[in-house]
Amino acid sequence: MVMIITSAALGISPGSADEWSDITGEASGQKVYWYAWGGAQTYNDYIEWVGERVFEEHNIEIIHVKLGDTAEAVRKVLAEKTAGRLSNGTVDLIWINGENFKTMKEEDLLYGPFVDKLPNFKLVDTEQNPGAIQDFTILTEGLESPWGMAKLIFIYDQATLKSPPRSIQSILDYARTHPGRISYPAPPDFSATTFLKQALLELTAAPEELQKPARDNFDRVTEPLWLYLDALVPHLWKQGEEYPENSDKLIEMLGAGDVDLAYSFQIGGVSNAIEEGILPDSARSFVLDQGTIGNTHFVAIPFNSAHKEAAMVVANFLMSPEAQARKQNPLYWGEQSVLASHLLSDADKKYFDDIPRGIATLSHEELGRTLPEPHPSWITQIEEVWLRRYSN
Repeated sequence: MVMIITSAALGISPGSADEWSDITGEASGQKVYWYAWGGAQTYNDYIEWVGERVFEEHNIEIIHVKLGDTAEAVRKVLAEKTAGRLSNGTVDLIWINGENFKTMKEEDLLYGPFVDKLPNFKLVDTEQNPGAIQDFTILTEGLESPWGMAKLIFIYDQATLKSPPRSIQSILDYARTHPGRISYPAPPDFSATTFLKQALLELTAAPEELQKPARDNFDRVTEPLWLYLDALVPHLWKQGEEYPENSDKLIEMLGAGDVDLAYSFQIGGVSNAIEEGILPDSARSFVLDQGTIGNTHFVAIPFNSAHKEAAMVVANFLMSPEAQARKQNPLYWGEQSVLASHLLSDADKKYFDDIPRGIATLSHEELGRTLPEPHPSWITQIEEVWLRRYSN
């Protein structure tokens, strides 16, 4: 039996209007140093738009500190705590989930709970979407605010590949008969680790163990993954001597005809790439028959943020129907909203009415089954083992 955990059960309840009015009043004129991954222009453009809107509406300036790896921001906050900088910190907001959230929660590096104070959180149905309050199996307890949902989709060109492989095993079979036409990024890039987790979920005989912290069962549970990768490496692009740096690069390789398969962690990624001329009009997306990994990503506020009120206002705006609809639009980002349609007013629903889906974006029904993320403790060890076994 699956236990449903709701926000009410965790003590997360809406704050008062007066409290929110005080927060927005304090936030006016503040700057928010938002540490967020800056590796994709689509995301950077969206954050720039958010900055324009919150400045117009709340007189808050967003400074986007672009990261190559979210762990950089985590290390910065930890270093400040170690040095005794308990207030006036340099990081106000972090785009975060997974192992980075786990680290910050365990090290007491987060401010909050604060989500209960955000008016737009009432538009999130945590019973139907428990991922909004559970991050890679870790309860968020109001310490981070949801602002997007991602799901792994695979990509091919239907003009050159009529029937793409629809399982992890069939990807290996395809690689064997089409040497050099399959690749995936190298860890610790998150999209690389996502491919490894997807493979492990499908190959292991004990997927339920992945929902708990890794213990002395690590070698037994992950053995099928390493056997699979050992068999795959000789048939990879450049025989595994090189790997693309991230999924965006892999998509570019597909567009250039260097590989036959790519993947993305945003459902509108293929339509975006077609619009940008990276992929041909014949590119399409699909999911594996047994389902693919999905998760929620969040923003969190460090314990020593200098501008907590403004960071909360930004987090609340990110959950607004206006911001969520723009984020769902494949012209600007193209991923699923965290908001529940049945909780929106008729006026708010209008934001979503005219969103183009894109010629290569799967419908909700086509996205199929969503597989849960493993506990973060598996990810760190998987990356370490991969680098030891396959890094050149």
